[in-house]
Amino acid sequence: MVKIVDLRRVQGMFQGSSEEFWRENVYGGLATLVALLFVLAWHCAKRFVFWKSSSSKSSPVGVSNSDPTSSGFSISEMVTDADLKFLIENLEEKTRENEKWDNVIEKRNDLLSYHAKCCKPKDGPVKYLSSTIFENCSPEKLRDFYMDNDYRKQWDKMLIEHEQLQVDKNKGVEVGRSIKKFPLLTAREYVLAWRLWEGKDNTFYCFIKECEHPLAPPQKKYVRVSIFRSGWQIRKVPGRNACEIKMFHQEDAGLNVEMAKLAFSRGIWSYVCKMDTALRRYSTISNHQLSSGATAVTFIKKVPPGLEATDSMTSQENSAATSVHRPITGGERKLSRTPSKKFLANGLLILGGVVCLSRGHSSLGAKVAMAYILTKLGKRGASSSESSPSSGA
Repeated sequence: MVKIVDLRRVQGMFQGSSEEFWRENVYGGLATLVALLFVLAWHCAKRFVFWKSSSSKSSPVGVSNSDPTSSGFSISEMVTDADLKFLIENLEEKTRENEKWDNVIEKRNDLLSYHAKCCKPKDGPVKYLSSTIFENCSPEKLRDFYMDNDYRKQWDKMLIEHEQLQVDKNKGVEVGRSIKKFPLLTAREYVLAWRLWEGKDNTFYCFIKECEHPLAPPQKKYVRVSIFRSGWQIRKVPGRNACEIKMFHQEDAGLNVEMAKLAFSRGIWSYVCKMDTALRRYSTISNHQLSSGATAVTFIKKVPPGLEATDSMTSQENSAATSVHRPITGGERKLSRTPSKKFLANGLLILGGVVCLSRGHSSLGAKVAMAYILTKLGKRGASSSESSPSSGA
């Protein structure tokens, strides 16, 4: 009987203390809830304001075709004739005679041929030199095709977004921002400046390099590529209805050198074939370059006489060397077909333009998946590597 009384007393004390607790803390709990809701609302409002400001900055700029002084930011000296000199010296391989170049790939079919090699300098990222010859194509058409970023978004599925930021009409410098996706890795953001020059005999040059622009602040969801040097020369192949684009590319994207070379050698030919298909269709489509407004092509400049004089003799020698169109063997015909393996086209096409390597911020699972794909590529590529030049991997 005493135990029953004690239990009831304990139960009554518990109920009384709980009721007293809620009476004393109900207002404090409401105050805490209101405070949490206020903090949440403040964060949402902050994110909304940031989103509006960033979206307004990332939208196409209407003043991009105007004088740079009207926007308060000058881009006229971002790409100069000194960069053209640097490009010509690299295309002629005059920078350092002791550099060792390794062949990466050499393939051809009836409409194009492609050759690429690479070099790892001691004081910088891997350098790539490539030469692509397109049959039945003029230099002007190839130039417009390469510079048409609106059309590139249609055929290059790696290019997620591109926008023009500013154009300097006086110096012909253009600045743009591009977003490119990469398999298993964070999308890359490129803020680049470029300029074009016209030389003798319909020879064209373009140099592209990284830059900063107030209309393209860094975003956490992308990896900004901080070092980018790339350029090309387009010229007619003597004695043939064909033109050649010779390209130099150097980019620091933080990927392992051997992995980058392997990914490049396995995916570049498929990309070049896809580019050739898009180039053949380009003539049947309305002029995209004219419809896109003023660009660096609109304000192309002449090559300074001193620079082109240095380049003229070697250009003729190199053109004569590349104009030899040897017969295509059966093995080369087999290699020249576009790869049909979907995991190659969709999984390791790590390039854009020439090479777009990547800085990995991926999780452990992504790294394991990448290693697995590379292992599969090594096994499947063993049979074809015997009939093609060394990939350097």
